[in-house]
Amino acid sequence: MDSPVTTRLSEQLREKIEESIVTGAYAPGTRLEEIDLAEMHGVSRTPIREALIQLEAVGFISKRPRKGWEVTAIPAPRLCEMFDVMAEMEAMCGRLAARRATDVEQRRIRLTHQACQRAKEANDPAEYYRLNEVFHLAIYDASHNAFLIEQASALHRRLRPYRRLQLRVRNRMHTSFNEHEAIVQAIEAGQGDVASDLLRAHVVVQGERFTDLVSSLESLVSPKLSVVA
Repeated sequence: MDSPVTTRLSEQLREKIEESIVTGAYAPGTRLEEIDLAEMHGVSRTPIREALIQLEAVGFISKRPRKGWEVTAIPAPRLCEMFDVMAEMEAMCGRLAARRATDVEQRRIRLTHQACQRAKEANDPAEYYRLNEVFHLAIYDASHNAFLIEQASALHRRLRPYRRLQLRVRNRMHTSFNEHEAIVQAIEAGQGDVASDLLRAHVVVQGERFTDLVSSLESLVSPKLSVVA
């Protein structure tokens, strides 16, 4: 049985590797070698293997026969299906949050939104993305539906690299912030249907946003598979 120290180390390593995937440092198709990662992080292969198993469980990587671990490349149509489901989950969270959010939860959503504004004005996409995630999770929590929170959070985590990619598109950060403002106002006003519609439109990937996402994905993929060393 793993000790708490070993478990925590594997979780820290998972977060580091996941962040490299999220930021595009490990593009789809990149091979991840246990021994190289262990040397890179100054640890044994055991916590690295555990971290990779955790990443496989949420779909970030997969294990290929005779090829080892590989960063998962999701086909664009499949990715859009996942965003469709995410949009519906967020729409439900918004509708329930507008009905159920406490004053404290409404204030948390508003304060997080204001923090996003500061990141936007500082032209800091990385910080905006981090706060954007906090903003959405605050809306999930305000839904007061534990099962919905669990499922929405899991899918949000799975889509993290791709939601982050969208902020690279020109003016998307500013557009995202303006959409957030309308969502916050609807939640504060108790307008469930409005909040639902706004969140659905905010998350779903269609039309030009589909083209932009595919373009961003293509820019990340190397001409040939690389090995993390």
